[in-house]
Amino acid sequence: MASEPISSNTLSNIVVADFGRVLAAPYATMLLADLGADVIKVERPGSGDDTRMWGPPFAGADATYFLSVNRNKRSIVLDLRDPDDQRCARELVRRADVVVENFRPATMAEFGLSYEQARKINPRVIYCSISAFGSGDGAALPGYDLLVQAVGGLMSITGPHSGAPTKTGVAVVDVLAGLHATVGVLAALRHRDVTGEGQRVEVNLLSSLLSSMVNQSAGYALAGAVPGILGNRHPSIAPYEIFAAADRPLALAVGNNRQFAALCRGIGAEELAVDERFTDNTDRVAHVDELAARLGAVFATQTATHWCDLLTPLGVPCGPVNDMAGAFDLAARLGLRPRPELVTDGQSWATVANPIDLSQSPPRYRNAPPALGADSADIRAWLGTPKNEGDPR
Repeated sequence: MASEPISSNTLSNIVVADFGRVLAAPYATMLLADLGADVIKVERPGSGDDTRMWGPPFAGADATYFLSVNRNKRSIVLDLRDPDDQRCARELVRRADVVVENFRPATMAEFGLSYEQARKINPRVIYCSISAFGSGDGAALPGYDLLVQAVGGLMSITGPHSGAPTKTGVAVVDVLAGLHATVGVLAALRHRDVTGEGQRVEVNLLSSLLSSMVNQSAGYALAGAVPGILGNRHPSIAPYEIFAAADRPLALAVGNNRQFAALCRGIGAEELAVDERFTDNTDRVAHVDELAARLGAVFATQTATHWCDLLTPLGVPCGPVNDMAGAFDLAARLGLRPRPELVTDGQSWATVANPIDLSQSPPRYRNAPPALGADSADIRAWLGTPKNEGDPR
């Protein structure tokens, strides 16, 4: 699809050279693209980004995995081992405000595109590197999201019961690293606005995960507490788990004593609110098995919808366990527009909404994710590095 002109937006004067692949880096650059940046995605000849072939599911001929993190970008095909294409890549770096890459550390240096090499070409460049385990002693270690979930402790607290460590249903560590990378890039751009200086931004999956486990990682760092698997329960709050209603699972998230009193009133079990085992959150956590048994017996008598209709007006946080269709339906009913439908070049396409809402410069969905190399000719012309006659790239 042809690219539309970039509309005025928060980052509309920013050019991003995106050397990222798979998830963490492409997610970060998509967020920048949503905010108006001109993101130029550099892909290898032949198959391009690995995720172009990661299906099913597919939308037409396109893997939805690739489509999920590459909207609003342009694509150029470059063989970074080819001297002519390296020259083109260096010219792109020279013109870019931001470079994002998630190759294994030292790989970009092989192409003449390391941070040290890039800053000589472009002293104002913001150069963001995303790795699994950092650029120090862990630089040589390969890493995918599943591995980092395992070695980073997330699987040790996730699963149905002790002895059954389980990954999350999405590559959440990659997403978290991409979010941290985006924040780092925006901070570096602000620093450059003030000082004129470019700098390197480094984000790794392991550190992103440790930071994002918040209360669990802080419990170890500050108190030496090593948490274990609690299934759907919370280590510090009760009742905060899943109960079996008469028709389907029901999530209940009671965060304070007022909500607990309202819960007891709503289900006709006022005696629980004055039971000394349950009067305070600390007591409820200490006696969570007994409390869960009492509540479970009540919830099993009616449908999840019955309990939600009863408890939600009382200020008790609860809801059914939705599948993806139910989740999108809920967001739509709440007016959140979770699935924008746009038309580009006469073709309709859908995407998942960017969750950032800005009153003056909101995210925009300009273009569908690009076909492999769709913008190579235009980008090469802009860079002044047209391909040689007969060159198939």
